[in-house]
Amino acid sequence: MTPLARHLESIASERGFILTGFASLHRLDERAGFFSRWLAGGRSAEMGWLAKAPEKRLDPRLIDPRLRSIIMLAWPYTPPRIPDIDWRAELRGRIAAYALGPDYHDTVKARAGAVAAALAVARPGSVTRVYVDTGPVFEREWAAAARLGWFGRNTNLLNRHHGSYFFLAEILTDAEFDAPAEPYREHCGTCRRCLDLCPTGALADGYLLEPRLCISYLTIEHRGPIPRAMRPQLGAWIFGCDVCQEVCPWNSDAAAAAPVNDALAPSLADLLALDDDAFRRRFAKSAMRRAKRRGLLRNAAIALGNSGNPAAIAPLAAALASEPEALVRAHAAWALGRFAASDDARAALERALMREPDADARAEISLALDQTP
Repeated sequence: MTPLARHLESIASERGFILTGFASLHRLDERAGFFSRWLAGGRSAEMGWLAKAPEKRLDPRLIDPRLRSIIMLAWPYTPPRIPDIDWRAELRGRIAAYALGPDYHDTVKARAGAVAAALAVARPGSVTRVYVDTGPVFEREWAAAARLGWFGRNTNLLNRHHGSYFFLAEILTDAEFDAPAEPYREHCGTCRRCLDLCPTGALADGYLLEPRLCISYLTIEHRGPIPRAMRPQLGAWIFGCDVCQEVCPWNSDAAAAAPVNDALAPSLADLLALDDDAFRRRFAKSAMRRAKRRGLLRNAAIALGNSGNPAAIAPLAAALASEPEALVRAHAAWALGRFAASDDARAALERALMREPDADARAEISLALDQTP
Protein backbone atom coordinates (compact mmCIF):
# COMPACT_ATOMS: atom_id res chain seq x y z
CA MET A 1 0.00 0.00 0.00
CA THR A 2 1.35 3.42 -0.94
CA PRO A 3 1.87 6.16 1.67
CA LEU A 4 -1.08 8.09 0.20
CA ALA A 5 -3.32 5.03 0.43
CA ARG A 6 -2.29 4.43 4.05
CA HIS A 7 -2.99 8.09 4.84
CA LEU A 8 -6.48 7.90 3.34
CA GLU A 9 -7.16 4.62 5.13
CA SER A 10 -6.27 6.34 8.41
CA ILE A 11 -8.53 9.30 7.64
CA ALA A 12 -11.38 6.95 6.71
CA SER A 13 -10.96 5.06 9.97
CA GLU A 14 -11.06 8.32 11.93
CA ARG A 15 -14.33 9.16 10.16
CA GLY A 16 -15.89 5.87 11.21
CA PHE A 17 -15.37 3.64 8.18
CA ILE A 18 -14.53 0.05 9.09
CA LEU A 19 -13.07 -0.97 5.73
CA THR A 20 -11.11 0.87 3.06
CA GLY A 21 -9.97 -0.55 -0.25
CA PHE A 22 -8.52 0.63 -3.54
CA ALA A 23 -8.70 -0.54 -7.14
CA SER A 24 -7.74 0.75 -10.56
CA LEU A 25 -10.65 1.39 -12.88
CA HIS A 26 -11.34 -0.78 -15.89
CA ARG A 27 -14.34 -2.07 -17.80
CA LEU A 28 -16.13 -4.83 -15.89
CA ASP A 29 -16.21 -7.16 -18.87
CA GLU A 30 -17.10 -10.14 -16.69
CA ARG A 31 -20.39 -8.45 -15.70
CA ALA A 32 -21.43 -7.19 -19.13
CA GLY A 33 -23.21 -10.34 -20.32
CA PHE A 34 -24.92 -10.92 -16.98
CA PHE A 35 -26.14 -7.33 -16.75
CA SER A 36 -27.44 -7.37 -20.31
CA ARG A 37 -29.42 -10.55 -19.64
CA TRP A 38 -30.61 -9.18 -16.30
CA LEU A 39 -32.04 -6.08 -17.97
CA ALA A 40 -33.49 -8.06 -20.89
CA GLY A 41 -35.32 -10.25 -18.39
CA GLY A 42 -37.13 -7.22 -16.97
CA ARG A 43 -35.49 -7.53 -13.57
CA SER A 44 -35.00 -3.79 -13.22
CA ALA A 45 -38.83 -3.67 -12.92
CA GLU A 46 -39.80 -0.19 -11.65
CA MET A 47 -36.15 0.68 -10.93
CA GLY A 48 -35.75 2.31 -14.31
CA TRP A 49 -32.56 4.12 -13.37
CA LEU A 50 -30.73 0.80 -13.44
CA ALA A 51 -31.28 0.57 -17.19
CA LYS A 52 -29.88 4.05 -17.82
CA ALA A 53 -26.30 4.46 -19.02
CA PRO A 54 -25.39 0.75 -18.79
CA GLU A 55 -21.95 1.34 -20.29
CA LYS A 56 -21.12 3.86 -17.56
CA ARG A 57 -21.99 1.23 -14.99
CA LEU A 58 -19.63 -1.20 -16.65
CA ASP A 59 -16.84 1.35 -17.09
CA PRO A 60 -16.81 4.34 -14.66
CA ARG A 61 -14.17 6.03 -16.76
CA LEU A 62 -16.99 6.99 -19.13
CA ILE A 63 -18.39 9.20 -16.35
CA ASP A 64 -15.24 11.30 -16.60
CA PRO A 65 -12.25 10.30 -18.76
CA ARG A 66 -9.87 11.69 -16.16
CA LEU A 67 -10.82 9.02 -13.61
CA ARG A 68 -8.28 6.30 -12.94
CA SER A 69 -9.10 4.64 -9.58
CA ILE A 70 -11.77 3.98 -7.02
CA ILE A 71 -11.61 4.14 -3.23
CA MET A 72 -14.20 1.87 -1.59
CA LEU A 73 -15.39 2.52 1.95
CA ALA A 74 -17.63 0.52 4.30
CA TRP A 75 -19.73 2.25 6.96
CA PRO A 76 -21.25 0.00 9.66
CA TYR A 77 -24.79 0.01 10.95
CA THR A 78 -26.32 -1.79 13.91
CA PRO A 79 -27.62 -5.29 13.13
CA PRO A 80 -31.30 -5.99 13.79
CA ARG A 81 -32.30 -7.25 17.21
CA ILE A 82 -36.00 -6.89 17.80
CA PRO A 83 -37.79 -7.02 21.15
CA ASP A 84 -39.01 -10.43 22.31
CA ILE A 85 -42.62 -9.88 21.26
CA ASP A 86 -45.45 -11.62 19.46
CA TRP A 87 -45.92 -9.23 16.55
CA ARG A 88 -49.34 -10.65 15.76
CA ALA A 89 -50.63 -10.13 19.28
CA GLU A 90 -49.17 -6.63 19.54
CA LEU A 91 -49.78 -5.65 15.89
CA ARG A 92 -46.18 -4.61 15.32
CA GLY A 93 -44.49 -4.46 11.92
CA ARG A 94 -40.86 -5.02 10.95
CA ILE A 95 -38.48 -2.64 9.25
CA ALA A 96 -34.97 -3.33 7.97
CA ALA A 97 -32.28 -2.25 10.41
CA TYR A 98 -30.47 -0.04 7.91
CA ALA A 99 -33.47 2.30 7.76
CA LEU A 100 -33.26 3.34 11.41
CA GLY A 101 -32.01 6.80 12.24
CA PRO A 102 -31.04 9.55 9.79
CA ASP A 103 -30.94 8.68 6.10
CA TYR A 104 -27.66 6.87 5.48
CA HIS A 105 -27.26 8.55 2.08
CA ASP A 106 -26.65 11.89 3.81
CA THR A 107 -24.65 10.59 6.76
CA VAL A 108 -22.29 8.32 4.85
CA LYS A 109 -21.81 10.68 1.90
CA ALA A 110 -20.72 13.47 4.26
CA ARG A 111 -18.12 11.17 5.85
CA ALA A 112 -16.90 9.94 2.46
CA GLY A 113 -16.69 13.54 1.34
CA ALA A 114 -14.26 14.19 4.18
CA VAL A 115 -12.01 11.41 2.87
CA ALA A 116 -12.19 12.92 -0.62
CA ALA A 117 -11.27 16.30 0.86
CA ALA A 118 -8.24 14.73 2.55
CA LEU A 119 -7.16 13.36 -0.83
CA ALA A 120 -7.48 16.83 -2.35
CA VAL A 121 -5.27 18.27 0.41
CA ALA A 122 -2.64 15.54 0.08
CA ARG A 123 -2.73 15.69 -3.71
CA PRO A 124 -3.76 19.20 -4.77
CA GLY A 125 -5.91 19.37 -7.87
CA SER A 126 -7.25 15.84 -7.47
CA VAL A 127 -10.46 14.99 -9.28
CA THR A 128 -12.97 13.23 -7.03
CA ARG A 129 -16.57 12.06 -7.34
CA VAL A 130 -18.33 10.70 -4.26
CA TYR A 131 -21.27 8.31 -4.42
CA VAL A 132 -23.37 6.48 -1.83
CA ASP A 133 -25.91 4.23 -3.50
CA THR A 134 -26.18 6.90 -6.18
CA GLY A 135 -24.78 7.33 -9.65
CA PRO A 136 -24.08 4.65 -12.27
CA VAL A 137 -21.68 2.57 -10.18
CA PHE A 138 -21.65 -1.17 -9.47
CA GLU A 139 -20.81 -0.75 -5.80
CA ARG A 140 -20.52 -4.38 -4.75
CA GLU A 141 -18.43 -5.32 -7.78
CA TRP A 142 -15.96 -2.55 -7.06
CA ALA A 143 -15.94 -3.37 -3.34
CA ALA A 144 -14.99 -6.93 -4.26
CA ALA A 145 -12.35 -5.62 -6.68
CA ALA A 146 -10.95 -3.50 -3.84
CA ARG A 147 -10.78 -6.66 -1.66
CA LEU A 148 -13.36 -5.57 0.94
CA GLY A 149 -15.10 -8.94 0.83
CA TRP A 150 -16.76 -11.56 -1.33
CA PHE A 151 -20.18 -11.98 -2.93
CA GLY A 152 -22.37 -14.08 -0.67
CA ARG A 153 -25.12 -16.32 -1.96
CA ASN A 154 -27.57 -13.68 -0.78
CA THR A 155 -25.85 -11.31 -3.28
CA ASN A 156 -24.63 -9.08 -0.44
CA LEU A 157 -20.97 -8.30 0.01
CA LEU A 158 -19.63 -10.26 2.98
CA ASN A 159 -16.55 -9.66 5.08
CA ARG A 160 -15.20 -12.25 7.52
CA HIS A 161 -14.92 -9.73 10.36
CA HIS A 162 -17.92 -7.50 9.70
CA GLY A 163 -20.48 -9.71 7.99
CA SER A 164 -22.72 -7.63 5.72
CA TYR A 165 -24.12 -4.98 8.03
CA PHE A 166 -22.46 -2.03 6.36
CA PHE A 167 -23.13 0.57 3.66
CA LEU A 168 -20.77 1.12 0.75
CA ALA A 169 -19.44 4.46 -0.39
CA GLU A 170 -17.05 5.13 -3.23
CA ILE A 171 -14.72 7.88 -4.32
CA LEU A 172 -13.81 7.93 -8.00
CA THR A 173 -10.57 9.79 -8.59
CA ASP A 174 -7.83 10.55 -11.07
CA ALA A 175 -5.24 9.45 -8.50
CA GLU A 176 -3.56 6.12 -9.23
CA PHE A 177 -4.28 3.23 -6.84
CA ASP A 178 -4.11 -0.53 -7.22
CA ALA A 179 -5.85 -3.37 -5.41
CA PRO A 180 -3.93 -6.08 -3.57
CA ALA A 181 -2.97 -8.86 -5.93
CA GLU A 182 -4.92 -11.60 -4.15
CA PRO A 183 -8.73 -11.61 -4.36
CA TYR A 184 -10.78 -11.88 -1.17
CA ARG A 185 -11.51 -15.59 -0.86
CA GLU A 186 -15.12 -16.81 -0.86
CA HIS A 187 -16.26 -18.20 2.52
CA CYS A 188 -19.87 -19.29 2.01
CA GLY A 189 -18.82 -22.91 1.58
CA THR A 190 -21.83 -25.21 1.37
CA CYS A 191 -24.13 -22.94 3.40
CA ARG A 192 -27.51 -22.26 1.75
CA ARG A 193 -29.41 -20.70 4.63
CA CYS A 194 -30.15 -17.44 2.82
CA LEU A 195 -31.52 -19.27 -0.23
CA ASP A 196 -33.57 -21.78 1.72
CA LEU A 197 -35.04 -19.32 4.24
CA CYS A 198 -35.90 -16.40 1.96
CA PRO A 199 -39.65 -15.92 2.58
CA THR A 200 -40.49 -15.41 -1.10
CA GLY A 201 -37.86 -17.57 -2.82
CA ALA A 202 -36.26 -14.49 -4.32
CA LEU A 203 -32.75 -15.97 -4.11
CA ALA A 204 -31.51 -18.71 -6.42
CA ASP A 205 -28.31 -20.65 -7.03
CA GLY A 206 -25.71 -18.79 -9.03
CA TYR A 207 -25.77 -15.66 -6.86
CA LEU A 208 -29.09 -14.58 -8.37
CA LEU A 209 -31.72 -12.32 -6.87
CA GLU A 210 -35.11 -11.86 -8.52
CA PRO A 211 -36.06 -8.31 -7.45
CA ARG A 212 -39.71 -8.78 -8.36
CA LEU A 213 -39.94 -11.45 -5.64
CA CYS A 214 -37.84 -9.60 -3.08
CA ILE A 215 -39.64 -8.14 -0.06
CA SER A 216 -37.26 -5.17 -0.01
CA TYR A 217 -38.15 -4.32 -3.60
CA LEU A 218 -41.87 -4.86 -3.08
CA THR A 219 -42.11 -2.77 0.08
CA ILE A 220 -39.86 0.10 -1.05
CA GLU A 221 -39.40 0.45 -4.81
CA HIS A 222 -42.67 -1.05 -6.08
CA ARG A 223 -45.26 1.73 -6.28
CA GLY A 224 -48.47 -0.06 -7.22
CA PRO A 225 -50.51 -2.90 -5.75
CA ILE A 226 -48.53 -5.76 -4.22
CA PRO A 227 -49.38 -8.95 -6.17
CA ARG A 228 -52.16 -10.69 -4.28
CA ALA A 229 -50.36 -14.04 -4.14
CA MET A 230 -47.35 -12.42 -2.48
CA ARG A 231 -49.13 -10.42 0.20
CA PRO A 232 -49.25 -13.27 2.75
CA GLN A 233 -45.54 -13.89 2.20
CA LEU A 234 -44.66 -10.39 3.40
CA GLY A 235 -45.60 -11.35 6.94
CA ALA A 236 -44.85 -8.37 9.19
CA TRP A 237 -42.34 -6.67 6.89
CA ILE A 238 -43.37 -3.11 6.03
CA PHE A 239 -40.06 -1.60 4.90
CA GLY A 240 -37.28 -3.78 3.54
CA CYS A 241 -36.30 -7.21 4.82
CA ASP A 242 -33.33 -8.52 6.83
CA VAL A 243 -33.95 -12.26 6.62
CA CYS A 244 -31.10 -13.15 4.26
CA GLN A 245 -28.71 -11.25 6.54
CA GLU A 246 -30.18 -12.45 9.83
CA VAL A 247 -29.71 -16.12 8.87
CA CYS A 248 -26.15 -15.65 7.60
CA PRO A 249 -23.58 -17.23 9.96
CA TRP A 250 -21.12 -14.45 9.21
CA ASN A 251 -23.52 -12.00 10.87
CA SER A 252 -24.30 -14.03 13.97
CA ASP A 253 -21.67 -12.54 16.30
CA ALA A 254 -22.53 -8.94 15.42
CA ALA A 255 -26.25 -9.58 15.81
CA ALA A 256 -25.78 -11.23 19.20
CA ALA A 257 -23.91 -8.17 20.46
CA ALA A 258 -26.45 -5.66 19.13
CA PRO A 259 -28.80 -3.89 21.56
CA VAL A 260 -32.53 -4.58 21.43
CA ASN A 261 -34.20 -1.85 19.40
CA ASP A 262 -37.92 -1.31 19.87
CA ALA A 263 -38.02 0.97 16.82
CA LEU A 264 -37.53 -2.07 14.58
CA ALA A 265 -41.10 -3.11 15.36
CA PRO A 266 -43.39 -0.06 15.11
CA SER A 267 -47.12 -0.10 15.77
CA LEU A 268 -49.00 -0.97 12.58
CA ALA A 269 -52.16 0.82 13.70
CA ASP A 270 -50.19 4.00 14.38
CA LEU A 271 -48.60 3.87 10.93
CA LEU A 272 -51.90 3.27 9.19
CA ALA A 273 -53.32 6.39 10.88
CA LEU A 274 -50.55 8.73 9.68
CA ASP A 275 -51.73 11.66 7.57
CA ASP A 276 -49.42 13.52 5.19
CA ASP A 277 -48.12 15.97 7.78
CA ALA A 278 -47.50 13.28 10.38
CA PHE A 279 -45.67 11.12 7.83
CA ARG A 280 -43.40 14.01 6.85
CA ARG A 281 -42.65 14.88 10.46
CA ARG A 282 -41.84 11.31 11.38
CA PHE A 283 -39.81 10.32 8.33
CA ALA A 284 -38.47 13.57 6.87
CA LYS A 285 -34.85 12.62 7.60
CA SER A 286 -35.26 8.86 7.34
CA ALA A 287 -34.56 6.45 4.52
CA MET A 288 -38.13 5.24 5.05
CA ARG A 289 -39.48 8.27 3.24
CA ARG A 290 -38.42 6.52 0.02
CA ALA A 291 -41.45 4.24 0.24
CA LYS A 292 -43.66 7.34 0.37
CA ARG A 293 -46.70 7.55 2.60
CA ARG A 294 -48.99 5.57 0.35
CA GLY A 295 -46.45 2.76 0.02
CA LEU A 296 -45.74 2.50 3.74
CA LEU A 297 -49.44 2.51 4.64
CA ARG A 298 -50.13 -0.07 1.93
CA ASN A 299 -47.52 -2.29 3.55
CA ALA A 300 -48.91 -1.70 7.05
CA ALA A 301 -52.38 -2.75 5.87
CA ILE A 302 -50.97 -6.00 4.47
CA ALA A 303 -49.15 -6.77 7.73
CA LEU A 304 -52.35 -6.12 9.71
CA GLY A 305 -54.14 -8.58 7.46
CA ASN A 306 -51.37 -11.12 7.94
CA SER A 307 -51.57 -10.81 11.72
CA GLY A 308 -54.75 -12.86 12.07
CA ASN A 309 -55.53 -10.70 15.11
CA PRO A 310 -59.14 -9.41 15.20
CA ALA A 311 -57.82 -6.24 16.85
CA ALA A 312 -56.58 -5.29 13.39
CA ILE A 313 -60.14 -4.93 12.08
CA ALA A 314 -60.82 -1.53 13.67
CA PRO A 315 -57.78 0.32 12.20
CA LEU A 316 -58.32 -1.36 8.84
CA ALA A 317 -61.99 -0.39 8.79
CA ALA A 318 -61.06 3.20 9.68
CA ALA A 319 -58.57 3.33 6.81
CA LEU A 320 -61.09 1.86 4.39
CA ALA A 321 -63.60 4.52 5.42
CA SER A 322 -61.42 7.63 5.43
CA GLU A 323 -58.02 7.03 3.79
CA PRO A 324 -57.56 9.41 0.82
CA GLU A 325 -55.26 7.07 -1.13
CA ALA A 326 -57.11 4.44 -3.17
CA LEU A 327 -54.04 2.18 -3.10
CA VAL A 328 -54.18 2.04 0.69
CA ARG A 329 -57.94 1.52 0.75
CA ALA A 330 -57.57 -1.38 -1.68
CA HIS A 331 -55.03 -3.14 0.53
CA ALA A 332 -57.06 -2.41 3.66
CA ALA A 333 -59.98 -4.14 1.92
CA TRP A 334 -57.82 -7.16 1.14
CA ALA A 335 -56.66 -7.28 4.74
CA LEU A 336 -60.25 -7.13 6.05
CA GLY A 337 -61.09 -10.02 3.77
CA ARG A 338 -58.62 -12.10 5.79
CA PHE A 339 -61.03 -11.87 8.74
CA ALA A 340 -63.74 -13.90 7.03
CA ALA A 341 -65.66 -14.79 10.18
CA SER A 342 -66.02 -11.26 11.52
CA ASP A 343 -69.32 -9.41 11.23
CA ASP A 344 -67.45 -6.14 11.82
CA ALA A 345 -65.11 -6.81 8.90
CA ARG A 346 -67.98 -7.66 6.57
CA ALA A 347 -69.99 -4.63 7.64
CA ALA A 348 -67.02 -2.33 6.99
CA LEU A 349 -66.53 -3.84 3.54
CA GLU A 350 -70.22 -3.54 2.64
CA ARG A 351 -70.33 0.12 3.69
CA ALA A 352 -67.17 0.85 1.71
CA LEU A 353 -68.47 -0.84 -1.43
CA MET A 354 -71.43 1.54 -1.57
CA ARG A 355 -69.23 4.65 -1.66
CA GLU A 356 -65.89 3.55 -3.17
CA PRO A 357 -65.17 5.66 -6.29
CA ASP A 358 -61.97 3.88 -7.40
CA ALA A 359 -62.42 0.86 -9.67
CA ASP A 360 -59.37 -1.03 -8.38
CA ALA A 361 -60.28 -0.48 -4.74
CA ARG A 362 -63.87 -1.46 -5.45
CA ALA A 363 -62.65 -4.68 -7.05
CA GLU A 364 -60.58 -5.47 -3.95
CA ILE A 365 -63.61 -4.85 -1.74
CA SER A 366 -65.73 -7.20 -3.86
CA LEU A 367 -63.07 -9.90 -3.73
CA ALA A 368 -62.79 -9.48 0.03
CA LEU A 369 -66.56 -9.82 0.41
CA ASP A 370 -66.46 -13.01 -1.64
CA GLN A 371 -64.13 -14.46 1.01
CA THR A 372 -66.52 -13.75 3.88
CA PRO A 373 -69.48 -16.03 4.72
